[in-house]
Amino acid sequence: MFNDKSILVTGGTGSFGKEFVKLILERYKPKRLIIYSRDELKQFEMKNIFHEDCMRYFIGDVRDQDRLMQAMNDVNFVIHTAALKQVPAAEYNPIECIKTNINGAENIINVALANEVESVMALSTDKAANPINLYGATKLVSDKLFVAANNIAGKKKTRFSVTRYGNVVGSRGSVVPFFKKLITEKSDHLPITDENMTRFWITLQQGVDFVLRNFQRMHGGEIFVPKIPSVKVVDIARAMAPEIPQRKIGVRPGEKIHEIMCPADDSHLTLEFADHFVITPTIQFSRVVDFTTNKLDEQGHYVERGFEYSSKTNEHFLNEEEIVAFNNIAGF
Repeated sequence: MFNDKSILVTGGTGSFGKEFVKLILERYKPKRLIIYSRDELKQFEMKNIFHEDCMRYFIGDVRDQDRLMQAMNDVNFVIHTAALKQVPAAEYNPIECIKTNINGAENIINVALANEVESVMALSTDKAANPINLYGATKLVSDKLFVAANNIAGKKKTRFSVTRYGNVVGSRGSVVPFFKKLITEKSDHLPITDENMTRFWITLQQGVDFVLRNFQRMHGGEIFVPKIPSVKVVDIARAMAPEIPQRKIGVRPGEKIHEIMCPADDSHLTLEFADHFVITPTIQFSRVVDFTTNKLDEQGHYVERGFEYSSKTNEHFLNEEEIVAFNNIAGF
């Protein structure tokens, strides 16, 4: 699918971008693979690892529509990962978060339509479902913008979809490297915000594989949600350091006790497939699609009314041994 194609990754120097580039170069022969991000140092470091002839490094901000127009020229596929993601920082700097996560999404959509990009996949987060913090709220708006973009595309070929998943083991926002740092420093305790806290759990490669698969599945307008396990934060701490006591420190600004990926209020729009869910659009104008069958001919069915996919009530929870195995896969 990606052979001899041009691909642009916004926020491409992040953990997802690096893994995405690694897998694309292993499996395909793209014409161009464009990294679009703000940090020239991270680009320099990434260029020392990925320096194939197809690689391109563009310094730019998703807030800058003119620069995006240059970068997206003759591009076939866009993966939009750029975002301001730190929950407490977003609470303190709300306007900056809005400019990047909402205005930036609008710029991606406008530029993709102008350049007649084939497919755009925007990365979302479990925090966008029933959001209580500003980061989640901005990502919910972003999700809605990308879904609605299929209606304003009209007769243009560009299609937009969203992939939403939970905490990535070992990523910048993950608790795993934080705990590992404390363990290495021989801390006398591991801080726990709330002993009941649960999270969805996915490895970086699983996330990238899911996104790549969704490009093949998408009609345009879907929010793809993988079926992944949950973990209890106290179990993560015990699995990593059973001998170190835990200390409750209280919930951080904007933090949830449990996460949701498919809200009950969207149950009438939610389809269940073998290994994932799809939240379908609330409105279809320019074209009507039967989302029960995707482009790979996989079959789904509507869930029961009131169904909610939550980290608290998930059927699959990892035990401590499985958590250790997940951490090992992630390099921790």
